[in-house]
Amino acid sequence: MTSPEFEIPEQVTSLIDRYYADHPEARRYLVQHSIKVTELSLKIASFHQKKFDLDLDFLIRGAMLHDIGIIQTYAPEIGCHGTYPYLAHGYLGRQMLEEAGQMKVAPVCERHIGVGLTLKDIITHHYPLPERDMVPITMEEKLICYADKFYSKTPQHLTVPKPIDKIRKKIMKYGMDKLEVFEELVRLFGTEVIYK
Repeated sequence: MTSPEFEIPEQVTSLIDRYYADHPEARRYLVQHSIKVTELSLKIASFHQKKFDLDLDFLIRGAMLHDIGIIQTYAPEIGCHGTYPYLAHGYLGRQMLEEAGQMKVAPVCERHIGVGLTLKDIITHHYPLPERDMVPITMEEKLICYADKFYSKTPQHLTVPKPIDKIRKKIMKYGMDKLEVFEELVRLFGTEVIYK
């Protein structure tokens, strides 16, 4: 694993160590994915620094911790042997961070799923999630959600960004309304720095 292009705060490292010390495979996937999402978030933030006044400390902490809840899910292909469905990792991560006193950054965990899940989505599709809106609200949350779409925990796109058309195709499966939300993020943050 290459060194990140930013400094990972000690608080972030200790939180990851708290939950992943006994799960090296899951930790590797989590950290590699989170570093790429953080690097992309910071690149986009830097490119748009005159347009947005973004909290870079929040971006780093939020992007590094957005997937911390995966350890409680059943995803053996990435070393996670929990009991919850993978979709639940967002709200589980929020709970974990709130229990650790990270109240400000905790909502990022559940607000990055897809392009955000509304209460209506959760009820209509019978998702195994708490019944509440889970959509990104702040500009930082939106940016982390957007950057996350370009990387996955599969070997092919763990460190190489997905082509945007592949992302669009996947999102379209969840409805044209979700694709439009993604297109709004594309218009907001652009693609100029993603594939450089």
